[in-house]
Amino acid sequence: MASRLVARLAERGLTVATAESLTGGLVVADLVSVPGASAVVRGGVVAYAYDVKAEVLGVEAALLAARGAVNDEVARQLAEGARRVCRADVGLATTGVAGPDPADGEPVGTVYVAVADASGCRAWRLTLAGERAAIRAASVQAVLARALEGLG
Repeated sequence: MASRLVARLAERGLTVATAESLTGGLVVADLVSVPGASAVVRGGVVAYAYDVKAEVLGVEAALLAARGAVNDEVARQLAEGARRVCRADVGLATTGVAGPDPADGEPVGTVYVAVADASGCRAWRLTLAGERAAIRAASVQAVLARALEGLG
């Protein structure tokens, strides 16, 4: 999936950046494992802590305080923050609960991914099964797939 996304971005002359919470850098790591990724990958921010989400990526602190980090609006703000901070054409974001315990009132396996570009930003809620590593790996594939779909 990563190689297809890197190729598609390169064909279109676009760049990408990531803002990752539950995946902890796995999305950008998958992207940069592809030869030629340096032509399209601008960077990535791992934002586990609320203050990093707010201060580095611009997620509204009031939103985090009221709803936590596991929701569609936080995912959208993370993706937009990645675009802005890294000056990229496309921003990808992941946030959710990989386990072992529920978080922010959401059960394990609740994940939101988002893709932001010049035309706007969309977020998707996923309900994933499995242990922590499986949920994180599926989250990576989901956000890459959504980005590919958006590029046509």
